[in-house]
Amino acid sequence: LRRKFILQWERHTFGKFHYKFFCDITSDVFYILQLAYDSTSCYSANDLNVFLMGDRASGKTMVVNLAVLRWINGEIWQNMISYVVHLTSQEINQMTDSSLAELIAKDWPDRQAPIADILSDPKKLLFILEDLDNIRFELNVNDSALCSNSTQKVPIPILLVSLLKRKMAPGCWFLISSRPTRGNNIKMFLKEADCYTTLQLSNEKREIYFNSFFKDRQRASAALRHVHEDEILVGLCRVTILCWITCTVLNRQMDKGRDFQLCCQTPTDLHAHFLADALTSEAGLTANQYHLGLLKRLCLLAAGGLFLSTLNFSGEDLRCVGFTEADVSVLQAANILLPSSTHKDRYKFIHLNVQEFCAAIAFLMAVPNCLIPSGSRAYKEKREQYSDFNQVFTFIFGLLNANRRKILETSFGCQLPMVDSFKWYSVGYMKLSGPDREKLRHHMPLFYCLYENREEEFVKKIVDALEEVTVYLQSDKDMMVSLYCLEYCCHLRTLKLSVQRIFQNKEPLVRPTASQMKSLVYWREICSLFYTMETLRELHIFDNDLNDISERILSKALKHSSCKLRTLKLSYVSTASGFEDLLKALARNRSLTYLSLNCTSISLNMFSLLHDILDEPTCQISHLGIHRPTRWLMPGLPTLWEAKAGRSPELDEM
Repeated sequence: LRRKFILQWERHTFGKFHYKFFCDITSDVFYILQLAYDSTSCYSANDLNVFLMGDRASGKTMVVNLAVLRWINGEIWQNMISYVVHLTSQEINQMTDSSLAELIAKDWPDRQAPIADILSDPKKLLFILEDLDNIRFELNVNDSALCSNSTQKVPIPILLVSLLKRKMAPGCWFLISSRPTRGNNIKMFLKEADCYTTLQLSNEKREIYFNSFFKDRQRASAALRHVHEDEILVGLCRVTILCWITCTVLNRQMDKGRDFQLCCQTPTDLHAHFLADALTSEAGLTANQYHLGLLKRLCLLAAGGLFLSTLNFSGEDLRCVGFTEADVSVLQAANILLPSSTHKDRYKFIHLNVQEFCAAIAFLMAVPNCLIPSGSRAYKEKREQYSDFNQVFTFIFGLLNANRRKILETSFGCQLPMVDSFKWYSVGYMKLSGPDREKLRHHMPLFYCLYENREEEFVKKIVDALEEVTVYLQSDKDMMVSLYCLEYCCHLRTLKLSVQRIFQNKEPLVRPTASQMKSLVYWREICSLFYTMETLRELHIFDNDLNDISERILSKALKHSSCKLRTLKLSYVSTASGFEDLLKALARNRSLTYLSLNCTSISLNMFSLLHDILDEPTCQISHLGIHRPTRWLMPGLPTLWEAKAGRSPELDEM
């Protein structure tokens, strides 16, 4: 086990800086790990599972490796853990049947392990299960099928579930790492007493990272301010490796005396500078030609890998695109291609984002198709099943911007010949598809592409045909991107808007936090569009949870004298005031004639409020859409309407 983990640790190529940094920012995680497996601690519990969660490249494997190495060196879990059994999803996926005894012995010399001694006291036994989300088996095994015999060979799903439910080795401990994408497997085994910790660079840890990296307070502060000005960059720097790429690029731009605020605005900028700085030199034309060839082969590998769901490349794959051993050494030294931490004798891009960026270059460079040998493998692990090309398209749109493209063209002395064709196709497609609601039902992926591009005239041409837009807002990043694009939609008539989880259960006790204030500022800017967009006539708000402040901001926008909305539809909306603020605002709107309350719970108080509002002389609502189950609450509305409008009411049942 010692040899296995030392070899794994040595494959991490970021050296002493990342080792020290990981020790600094994961001290809270190791504090949890130390107390969780101490049976005398109040944080511990019988049959405890500790779930270590984190997105791709968040550092889960490094934490596991560091924890085991510290245990081997006697720094943690002294007198608590006597044996560790390490299991990875790659190992499990290659198994069919096994016994617990065989599983425990797999890392021992000649597979000779003291099984009886190990299982005599399971409270001294820790199982580490890496990458639960990548396990190919279904784990919803019926309890009647579970096994308690440690020497009996059973199918791997039964063995795993028997261990996780402590039918085998009752009293043992588990440390489980996973990405949050496979929530069902987590929920299946997560108990109330279990520990759940997430690896992510918080604002505080990000500041520690920047200060550690730059070793210059002034530079670190300037770089951090720049990142915090854009939600896309903030999201990028939540992942340690992408944070390292960002800091590396910003530092080099500072060294060159360039204004990084202008030349490093988007992930496209950062990735272009990263590749250019890593691959080019001052050695003249010959070096440029060599490095251009290196870039082309790298992009060929990236695109071929994504199209064939290959993220870990064999030596045969590398040779297939023309790489020599010397080329691979150059790319490894440049921290672009690194030995895979999960697949022996394979290489992978430093991060999936870098592979996606190189694939975007390949598309615009029109490199030939390449059938990578690993792509023809019949079995693909879940993590290698690549199907979402949204980020590739986002990078393509970023490279359509002349200034961003120039970073690569100047550094490598190359052109991207497909740029004009892609621009022409994109504008033409939007002219045909923009008005078609069936072809473009959800606009967030398009908006992210346009925000990455930020070439004003091009953005205007793309959104010019949009008369109806649907956006799902789940973060500040979504609001920022949508706000940028909506301001260019000069023919927009209908906006469908969902705000999920941003304001839910975030009622400030005294005053809003800085994070809440940022969300509210974005929300206020979006709501201002309801009265500044000349063409906007219809607003659908659905699946929304608004707190008190966000509801007041919306209400203020709807009662603004310049608001020309004629139709407002509310579906599955909840508010802090029970709609009191919102309905009072609608009474002041002189343009609104249609109000729909589909799938909105109407209380007696709300019913009374509706009566009062419809009786207001300023209220112009003459058409009300309500959900059928609530119709019985409103027997007086038709009479009120008839008296008010001088005609029969228009009531829709939904």
